[in-house]
Amino acid sequence: MKAVLALIVVYVGTFFLAIQGVSQNPMQAAEQNAKAQMDKAAPAHPIDQAKEADIRSLMELVGASDLVQEGANTAIEQSREKLLATVPNNEQGQAFVNAFAASYEKRFDVDQVTDQLVAVYDKHYTDDEIKGLLQFYGSPLGQKVAAEMPKINREIQAAVRAAGSKAAREALAEMKKQNPEIGQSARLGNGQGQGPNRWQQRRNQQQAQQSAQQQPQQ
Repeated sequence: MKAVLALIVVYVGTFFLAIQGVSQNPMQAAEQNAKAQMDKAAPAHPIDQAKEADIRSLMELVGASDLVQEGANTAIEQSREKLLATVPNNEQGQAFVNAFAASYEKRFDVDQVTDQLVAVYDKHYTDDEIKGLLQFYGSPLGQKVAAEMPKINREIQAAVRAAGSKAAREALAEMKKQNPEIGQSARLGNGQGQGPNRWQQRRNQQQAQQSAQQQPQQ
C-alpha cells in the first residue's frame, strides 16, 4: 500500500525537481527535463480501457490530483523565492515575480500530469494488483492511509530539513575553526545563521504593506 503513494511522490517530486532549474536557465532546461520524464513514463502500448478506469478510480481514492496540485504550488513558491533574489528590490521586481507566478499557475496542467501518472500505474502494477489496491483504499483503513500519508510526508520532510540544517550549521562551524582564514567569510547559501534572507525580507515588507492598506482610514 505504501508503494502506491511512494510512487506518486517520487514521480511528482522528480517532475518538480526539473522545474527548479528556473533561476539558472529560465524554463528551457526545466521544460526539457520535464518532457523527458513524461516521455519515459508514456506507455509503449495503449492501456486497457477497463484497467485505465480502475487506475483512475484508485488515483481518486488516494488523492493523486491533490498531490500533483500541492507539488505545483510548492514549486511555484520555490521558484518565486529564487526569482525574488535575482530581480530588482522594488515594486517593478515584485510585479515581475507576481506575473511569473500567475503565468506559471495558468500554464501548469494538472490533468496532463495526472494522465502521465496513469501510465506510471499501468507500468508498475497488473490489473489484479490495481483491483487489490482499490479494495484496500476503499476500506476505512485505506481511506485513513490516503488522508494521513501526505501529512506524514510533510512532517518527515520537515524533520529531514531540520536535521539537515543543524548538520550544515555544525559542519560549517567546524570547518571555520579548522580553516579560519578561508572560512571567515563562508556562509550557507540559504542564509542560515544570517538573519532573514532577502526573500523573507521582501515577504515581510509585502505583508506590512498589505496590513497597512487593510487598516481603515482615520
